[in-house]
Amino acid sequence: MALLLILVVNIAYFASGYSFQLVPDPAYDSWVDQTVRWLVELFFTMKAYLLFSFLFGYSFTLQLDSAARRGVDFAPRFRRRLAGLFVLGILHAVLLFQGDILTTYALLGLVLLAMRGVSVGTALRTAVLVTGGIGFVLALAATGGTELVTDQATALAEGQRSTEALQGGMGSVIAEHVRQLPAMFGALVVQGPLALSAFLFGYAAGRRRLLTNVVENRQFLRRVQQVGYPVGLAGAVIFATGGGTANLTGLTAGVLTAPLLAAAYGATLLQFFQTDRGRRIVAVLAPAGRMSLSNYLGQSLLCVLVFTGVGLGLAGAVAPPVVVLIAVAIYCVQLAASAAWMARFRYGPVEWLLRAWTEQQWPRLRAADPA
Repeated sequence: MALLLILVVNIAYFASGYSFQLVPDPAYDSWVDQTVRWLVELFFTMKAYLLFSFLFGYSFTLQLDSAARRGVDFAPRFRRRLAGLFVLGILHAVLLFQGDILTTYALLGLVLLAMRGVSVGTALRTAVLVTGGIGFVLALAATGGTELVTDQATALAEGQRSTEALQGGMGSVIAEHVRQLPAMFGALVVQGPLALSAFLFGYAAGRRRLLTNVVENRQFLRRVQQVGYPVGLAGAVIFATGGGTANLTGLTAGVLTAPLLAAAYGATLLQFFQTDRGRRIVAVLAPAGRMSLSNYLGQSLLCVLVFTGVGLGLAGAVAPPVVVLIAVAIYCVQLAASAAWMARFRYGPVEWLLRAWTEQQWPRLRAADPA
């Protein structure tokens, strides 16, 4: 599910060059277009990557336990894994999507590795302090009148230039990605610490085995929903109505409340997946989750083929409602492709390469033949 939410948010940056300039495409300014953009910011922006980051932190505890059971030295293996992620992230940012998150995960993973022995309480307190600190700094900047878009006309002109660059061939697309990398690094000043906080929340949840003991934790999950939905949605309304990531006041509200809404989403999904209908849906979704890295990179590849001049060249030519429908269509294609792949193989293609680099040997790829 995190894969779907991330795609719905990220696809806007492929569909138009205006998104990275923090201004909407003026060609799509109808009430329908505005409503779709508002709904995406309300429900998904700043929540999707927090879910993904939470799962990264949770899976870290599973890797720790696996290494302990096998009696292997965890730290060198994990550092190799992070190095592999960093290289993949650089290639992803230059070739496919300058908004890459893998490089950030690779660097923050070193912090997580250094904190692998901390208690659950310390992890939670650190996560809350980091989130609160970022919110406090943003609130000060907003109070001081700092603006993220200082010149609307310049931003619109840059958006048009970016869109035209995306409509070009591979050389033009890569050049545009490289040109936008400094802006991406600037966004990580906020996104990075929040991802680290989500890592630590995931680490704490992993230590408590929250995802495997859903029935035992049902009362806790309901409390998460009871707090997360009203507070998270109230903050999301301020965030979306205030201009999303383009406005510091709205961004402050988003930083402080998006973790609560993302947690409420997770709590709701966990409980739903325990039902009969939920288990049937899990059977459809699980193969894509087992190869999430391949699918994350695959989303960018498919978006490049749809929107840039490398493929169909639809950048700047598709309205926001259709862009969201394209995201859903890409996700459905990935669900089908993932099911077919995982029926034959043990790992996704990129997961297999990363595992080979991490373990310094070629793991068996093909799944065992059924008895």
